[in-house]
Amino acid sequence: MTRRGTIPCKYISTEDAYYSGEAAVVIGAGGVVAIPTETSYGLAVDPFNEEALKRLFDIKLRSLTNPVLVLIDNIDFLPRLVTDIPAPYQSLIKHYWPGPLTLIFPALPSLPGLLTAATDTIGIRLSSNANAAEICRRSGGAITATSANISGQRPARSADDIIEIFKDAIDMVIDGGVLKDAPPSTVVRQTDGRLILVREGAIPFSKIQRL
Repeated sequence: MTRRGTIPCKYISTEDAYYSGEAAVVIGAGGVVAIPTETSYGLAVDPFNEEALKRLFDIKLRSLTNPVLVLIDNIDFLPRLVTDIPAPYQSLIKHYWPGPLTLIFPALPSLPGLLTAATDTIGIRLSSNANAAEICRRSGGAITATSANISGQRPARSADDIIEIFKDAIDMVIDGGVLKDAPPSTVVRQTDGRLILVREGAIPFSKIQRL
């Protein structure tokens, strides 16, 4: 449905039974969909679609040097994105996935350059938000989840925020209600067997180190 005729993009509530299927159709066709996650609203596109990724960067006014986070619906999807699962990640995956922990993996060289920003790495997490997880599953197992904002600005916490920010620049809004203010995901990478904090977030790095 279109939200009360106020915006040209499609608007669907998570209370509608068909929301995830509709979102998956748009994502599969190269579209951009705003979805709720456990941290904020995110912008979901097909991570293997170069044109969709280009559009995502344009919409967010995002620097091409910034790689894009990917959500997966199951750890079995990792081999389609990464060359290796670093040993220190095993316990982190067991304890904190699904959840707000983004792990940076060595990326498959076949992945789109925009996704990795030529870093040869890719940030991945399993979302603990049921709506995001379902959309990810219906979309084939992987979607982007970069924050729904103009780069450098505050992430959207509601569908109204998204509409105000993007107007008709995106194709669909999945309304999961007003999200509580929450820190972003904690981002961690591994270097020479050591865990390195990239961004402090919802999970304190001190707890991660104790594992």
